[in-house]
Amino acid sequence: MRPFHCKSVARAPAYFLATASPRRAAHAAAVAPAWRPSSALDEWVQREARPISLRRLTFFGRTLTETRLLDGANYCRLELPTRIAHRLRDIQTLPYVVVANPHLAHVYEQYLSAFERFRRVREIRSLDDNERYCKILQETLKEHASVIPRLALGVLEVRGLMRPEETDKFMNTMLRSRISRRVIAEQHLALTDTFNSPWHFPHNQPEHDPHHDTVGEIFLKCNAKEIVERCGKTTQDLVKAAYGSHVQIPEIRIEGHLNATFPYIESHLEYIIGELIRNSIQAVIEQKRYNGIKPPPIEVLICETSQHVIIRISDQGGGISNDVLPHLWSFSKGPRYQNRLQNLARVPKLLGTLQELKMPDDHSPRESDKHGGSSLSSLTSRPPDLRLGIGLPMSRIYAEYWAGSLEIHSLEGFGVDAFLQISKLGNKDERLATRASMDAI
Repeated sequence: MRPFHCKSVARAPAYFLATASPRRAAHAAAVAPAWRPSSALDEWVQREARPISLRRLTFFGRTLTETRLLDGANYCRLELPTRIAHRLRDIQTLPYVVVANPHLAHVYEQYLSAFERFRRVREIRSLDDNERYCKILQETLKEHASVIPRLALGVLEVRGLMRPEETDKFMNTMLRSRISRRVIAEQHLALTDTFNSPWHFPHNQPEHDPHHDTVGEIFLKCNAKEIVERCGKTTQDLVKAAYGSHVQIPEIRIEGHLNATFPYIESHLEYIIGELIRNSIQAVIEQKRYNGIKPPPIEVLICETSQHVIIRISDQGGGISNDVLPHLWSFSKGPRYQNRLQNLARVPKLLGTLQELKMPDDHSPRESDKHGGSSLSSLTSRPPDLRLGIGLPMSRIYAEYWAGSLEIHSLEGFGVDAFLQISKLGNKDERLATRASMDAI
């Protein structure tokens, strides 16, 4: 099927509407985005993304000078429109009746607007230039807070127009690219904050730096035990508020290498562990056989090797039913299609952080709110029983982004073991599926 970008754009609507059902054709014509040829897009698509790693980001930001800050700004200036351009081209090559879906069309328009905004930024030569650029980054981060639920809704609504494997591949590519762009943008904003802070001196000794364990958004000594405890406490409070104080919440027991530390972006890890623990706690509570008696604990085992940290989260929540298990990692398949559509429609924003599990009445400000809803910011008042059906596939994307992995082993009738593996050294580039898809990351 021929893509309809550039020269074929004028012919595409007629072609795809002719091959669609009358009802879908009429709907597509009504909501179709105004596709516009763009020679600038062709130019940027020819560029390749330059992958990053946690170690490279740490090394770059460790000794922060004005020159390095401006170099980082210009890396963002070129990298962000490059990565967005490839995603625009991906959307353009989808069948027209798919892209005419109002949610996917909205995402396309947002991406196109961001691309046009970013590609027009001139070379950043001064700190004043950088301040103006940071405002553009912050505004764009805020605007794109609704991208994930829009994508998820669109993918569910167009099921039947594309093979599920194709829609899942599209969703994975879009989300990986989105994570990468937010990492790049939020890291530069955080480094700019560091540079402008009163305690920053270019050649300051680490012991004089109150934030010497962080480089931008990267925490150099993430402690697995502390993050599990923090996520567990937050989730236990949420579940208790949702199900009632009379419900006994399973305790969380942590064993193994409790002092294991590694460089990581904390918000990524908190999101993954928060989703896994929430699933386990809810599964245990919803097992009727534990009513009135103390439920079995959620057991967390931390294992540290020379290159990895592995976190196993085990529950006795009855396991995953056989009708759900084959579709566990899919954004578009599964038996709970209608429930997912209804619940996603209730979520205006979704960035993928622990704070999406926050209490509905918790409006306490967070440090990174000034970054436009970045890491550890308050996002939505999503109750724990609002199941979206995308937590596990999103968690796997986050885990794999820095060359880790996430696996689920279920024993129906008993419980689930989730295995999260993290690259301990921080020396792995963003996860690339193939050389040809480097830009997708």
